[in-house]
Amino acid sequence: MDGVDIGFVRDRVKATLNEVLRFYSGKEEVVAKILAAILAGGHVLLEDKPGVGKTFLAKLMAKVLGLSFSRIQFTPDLLPSDIVGTKVWRPAEGRFETMRGPIFANFVLADEINRAPPKTQAALLEAMEELQVTIEGETLKLPQPFIVIATQNPIEYEGTYPLPEAQLDRFMVKLSLGYPDEGEEEELLNRRIKWMTDDPTGYASTVMNADELLAIRQFIEGRVRVDREVIKYILSFRRIRDDDRVMAGPSPRGLLSLMRIARAIAVIDGRDYVIPDDVKFMAPDVLGHRVVLKPELALEGEVSGRDVVLEYVNKLPVPK
Repeated sequence: MDGVDIGFVRDRVKATLNEVLRFYSGKEEVVAKILAAILAGGHVLLEDKPGVGKTFLAKLMAKVLGLSFSRIQFTPDLLPSDIVGTKVWRPAEGRFETMRGPIFANFVLADEINRAPPKTQAALLEAMEELQVTIEGETLKLPQPFIVIATQNPIEYEGTYPLPEAQLDRFMVKLSLGYPDEGEEEELLNRRIKWMTDDPTGYASTVMNADELLAIRQFIEGRVRVDREVIKYILSFRRIRDDDRVMAGPSPRGLLSLMRIARAIAVIDGRDYVIPDDVKFMAPDVLGHRVVLKPELALEGEVSGRDVVLEYVNKLPVPK
């Protein structure tokens, strides 16, 4: 796509954020982080209480970005074929017809992913990593861009299947929307009277399309600079692996993800170069779910992987 420069990217990203925030009454910082993950080519895990707007925000972002949207409700009886599709025999034609599943969309919402058994979770997570699926021996590419936003409820554990660490590592970021503050919630109630519906997604404008999003991703990959000192700063988070409380620290994929999303944060801020603050801003969300604590600490529940990463964000020397 011709004419893609930092000015074009800045304008498209700003328009996207503004349009989402016209309808989503919540923290702008969280919306920016989700958009950064999308721009960086990553997937998002939202862990939060029911009713805070996870599903609505996913639908809204798909509409504003001009992407095809699909929602998969994960349940204990969901099968892998319910996600990727299957082959159906057509006797009149004497052949099998491939029936594509709901995963064939640009923007897939995997709602309550921890309610489905591991085999079904794995079908989705394989698609996230390989960007393709295999239906009874036939390999099919997924549409591009391909983005997964998965949700899970942190307060219900009965009848759930927690994602293993290796599968959590597939998500670029793990975020929580949190409850809106009083002013945001008052604004939400006032907007609800104006909208006359709980889901105003239909009123939102489309300000980007799939081709523009892919072009912006290409710009980020090829034109956003990362200084050698910033790379060393990202690498300094390797020290978490040697922490006495940690059984497994951030993976190499985690550090790569941190660099990729720091570049996306830079363009959201209107820059074509990364600064250390971009890394600090995203490190807890990118690395926190990749830190596995020793069993005795995990059982106590007084400290989390995110807490450990925050400690290192505050104590690691930052390049000037």
